[in-house]
Amino acid sequence: MTTFLIYKSLHIFFMVAWFAGIFYLPRLFVYHAMTNNKESQEMLKIMERKLLYFVTPFAILTLIFGSLMIYEYGRQWFKMSIWLHIKLVLVIGLYVYHGYCFKLLADFKQDKNTKSDKFYRIINELPVLVLLAIIFLAILKPLF
Repeated sequence: MTTFLIYKSLHIFFMVAWFAGIFYLPRLFVYHAMTNNKESQEMLKIMERKLLYFVTPFAILTLIFGSLMIYEYGRQWFKMSIWLHIKLVLVIGLYVYHGYCFKLLADFKQDKNTKSDKFYRIINELPVLVLLAIIFLAILKPLF
C-alpha cells in the first residue's frame, strides 16, 4: 500500500502544479489580447512560453502517476469503476485544452491572435469547472 500512496501523493502534487499553470496561462492571454503596447506584448510572449513549457512536464507526470495508480488497483477494479471512466474523459479534455494552449501560444508568438480578451476570460474558467467535476468524481466515486 505504501507504493500506491507514494503514487497518489505524486499524482496530486503534479496535478496541483499543472493546474496552477493552466489557471494562470489564459489570464496572461487575456492581458496579451488587451494590450497594444509592443513591449508588453513581447514580455507576455516570454511569460506565456516559459509558463506553458514549465507546466507541461507536470501534466505528463500527472498522467504517469495516475496511470500507475490505476495499474496498482488492477484491471477488474478499472472495469467496474464507471466514475473513473467519466473522470478520464474529463482528463482527456484537459489534455486537449493543454494542447490547444500551444496553438494559442503560437498565434500570439506570430502576432496572429484573432480572439478577444473575453474569449480568453471564458476559456480561463473551463479548467476550473472540469477540475471541480473531477474532484467530485474522485472523492464521491458515485455508482452509476
